[in-house]
Amino acid sequence: MKKNKKDNRRKFLKNTSLSLLSAAVFPTILKSENSSFLLSKKDSVSNCDQSTEDAYGQGPFYTANAPTIQNDQLAGFNEVGTRIIISGQVYNIECSEVIPNTEIDIWHANDSGEYDNIGYNLRGKTITNSQGFYVFESIKPGLYLNGSNFRPSHIHFKIIPPGFSTLITQLYFQGDPYIPSDAAASITSGSYDATNRIIPLISNSNGDLEGTWDIIIDGDGVPLGTNNIHLDKGIIYSASPNPFTNQIEINYGVFHKSKVSISVYNIEGQIVAVLDSRILDPQKYSVSWTPHGNLPKGHYFISIMINDFQVHYLKIIRQ
Repeated sequence: MKKNKKDNRRKFLKNTSLSLLSAAVFPTILKSENSSFLLSKKDSVSNCDQSTEDAYGQGPFYTANAPTIQNDQLAGFNEVGTRIIISGQVYNIECSEVIPNTEIDIWHANDSGEYDNIGYNLRGKTITNSQGFYVFESIKPGLYLNGSNFRPSHIHFKIIPPGFSTLITQLYFQGDPYIPSDAAASITSGSYDATNRIIPLISNSNGDLEGTWDIIIDGDGVPLGTNNIHLDKGIIYSASPNPFTNQIEINYGVFHKSKVSISVYNIEGQIVAVLDSRILDPQKYSVSWTPHGNLPKGHYFISIMINDFQVHYLKIIRQ
């Protein structure tokens, strides 16, 4: 059994070729099942621009030795504020490798714009998994005055890839009215360019906000194995409801007669279910998943593999 799990993780890693996309963001790159669509890996991660340091650096509110985030929850369920889910992958500077075991130290203000400078509320660390993924749930940080101006809502990151230099930076959100007047978030060129650190937040079916931020940093990782996504072979159109509790329906399309597998992986990259595996003709299909009762709540990934090559996946949440 242990050998099978190890082989499954290795196979998932070998075939990983997409940056993490939420179901809400996915339609922006979708074409019809009769179209031929090819997107380079470079285009899928902000044109492979190296992630930049924030002009304000670490700021005055950092606290060392933050605890490890448990169950992907940076904010407790009773924390006041709008819930957000931030996820992504960590890549090397050529976007040719993902970097596992990267330490990500995260901290931010509460809904009232205040930092916990005594304890570790809204402070924590996570480690990227074997595919370079990270994910955490929290609340959208509130605003606070910086002199006479409000700072835009932001999250602090200290990113430490194994054996390479640390990146200290901040993440912002599109549509924030205080970005243009902020001395750091408004920078659009040079070493402090914040352009690729201002991300959209999309409301999911549970009313939570989701955002994806891929981090590109100097480091050694695991080769992706391909520079092309090959969405012309097949695609997952939707998974609903998402988040789900007892059952979720997955709708997917196959564009050429192929060997097709639909599988579910946990955040550690381990396979937890194979939902379908057979030769399929080109058309749309659906399959339902009812996980066993003792499967933990949390984040999972639905993968579609065409002829043993993973071409797409979506993030889902069991609650």
